[in-house]
Amino acid sequence: MTLSDEDKERLADVVNLQPTKNKELQNRWDLDSGSEVHRYLEGTLKEYYYRDENSLIRATTEAAELLGIDPPVDDERDEGAPSVLRVPELESQVFAVVAGPDERSESVVSVLNKLRERFDVDPEAADVRRALQSLKRKGVVEVTYRTVPTFKLAVERDEVDVEVV
Repeated sequence: MTLSDEDKERLADVVNLQPTKNKELQNRWDLDSGSEVHRYLEGTLKEYYYRDENSLIRATTEAAELLGIDPPVDDERDEGAPSVLRVPELESQVFAVVAGPDERSESVVSVLNKLRERFDVDPEAADVRRALQSLKRKGVVEVTYRTVPTFKLAVERDEVDVEVV
């Protein structure tokens, strides 16, 4: 099957954002619904993606090889957390500012304020929440439920090399 340039770009998103959800791809691709994402995946990228045991979207090895890119998570350690993370810029920034593993977990708003201060950016709180959830799925952030969900690193910052894709 031959993929168009747009299809290859979208497949690269699947490779780089994995493990991911319909909603994350919906936002990335500017689609109207998760159903539209599902139809696109099934109709165009069926050979190149699968859903894991948690229903998260992952790219096949063939997808990464076809595009000549490495998956975002390079798991070389036994503990399950990746040693290399390939993520969009906002996730890289969130990883840099979120509370460390020995610190008290913090809210999305707290992380947003740190991003504003350190990087002079002003993302939407929903984008910061999505970035934190994506990092959680990748095994480097953990959530603690208090009055609101709060987040902190599940690993030491220096144990993970972060690459922006």
